[in-house]
Amino acid sequence: MLKIWTNAEFPSEPTNLLETGIGGHELFRAMQTSPLNLVSAPRDERLFDAEVAFGQPDAEQLFEASRLKWVHLTSAGYTKYDRDDLRAAFRQRGVVMTNSSSLYCEPCAQHALAMMMSFARQLYMSYDEQRSDRAWSYVGIRKRSFLLGGQTVILYGYGAIARRLSELLAPLRVKLIGVRRQPRGDEFIPTVSLQDHVDWLKQADHVVNILPASDQSRHFFDAEMFRHLKPTAYFYNIGRGTTVDQPALIDALQNSRIAGAYLDVTDPEPLPMDHPLWSAPNCYITPHTAGGYDDEMFGLVNHFLQNLRRFEQQAELIDRII
Repeated sequence: MLKIWTNAEFPSEPTNLLETGIGGHELFRAMQTSPLNLVSAPRDERLFDAEVAFGQPDAEQLFEASRLKWVHLTSAGYTKYDRDDLRAAFRQRGVVMTNSSSLYCEPCAQHALAMMMSFARQLYMSYDEQRSDRAWSYVGIRKRSFLLGGQTVILYGYGAIARRLSELLAPLRVKLIGVRRQPRGDEFIPTVSLQDHVDWLKQADHVVNILPASDQSRHFFDAEMFRHLKPTAYFYNIGRGTTVDQPALIDALQNSRIAGAYLDVTDPEPLPMDHPLWSAPNCYITPHTAGGYDDEMFGLVNHFLQNLRRFEQQAELIDRII
């Protein structure tokens, strides 16, 4: 019997699924739980009794939780756990860490596609008219609309989300380029390293940022990066807000150095009501909802239970990061 700790707070039906799905294992909850899967639990004494952690445990406490064998995160992002010292400690103790990235690749990819299509078909312009003067700009909107076929889309951060987005875009006959720190050679689309990306960036019609947060990626998209873009290019961020120098993005939008931006993530979150991003020209914001969908909580529980069965059988776990 495994002792499973969680700080994840689910609605009643996913909770019932979790409680019945763990079988004969013991489930106990942190003193402080959260319905938000990006909120870390504070230090919790109950974690010291656990062999499995499900949720968002305190990263510092993981060094001391000597009974732990496996940590499963309820998020795709794992910035606060992406540390050399934690990796070394886990490897020394034989502890495994997994995340929920495969759960979020489909909704995030569809969200990015929706952003791109809304620019291509000028949906925002029609909506603005509907909410204001109802001008019926038949000629203007048709003239500003465009097709994605033949355009160049560059994907920064070639992981599960980028792979799925590239599959969704393929039937539209776009030219796809992936960018990752070091290409592995097994990518489904042509992929270049961060050292060789600028020439492709200059050709891009659409730049999709899926970079995770890290010291290396902080403000990766800065003023110099935006200067490389064509004035007809569009920028999208479904990665993390800290990867973008937001004043530089606002400046690029205000001076028409890029055509527009769609942002699902910002820095900070929530974005303050008086933040200039809200009123930047051709900038559209969704409140970190790219990964969301109606069965998300069931998906998180099912993903954990699937990995739990694998853990019981000493099989390779899905979405392993350590």
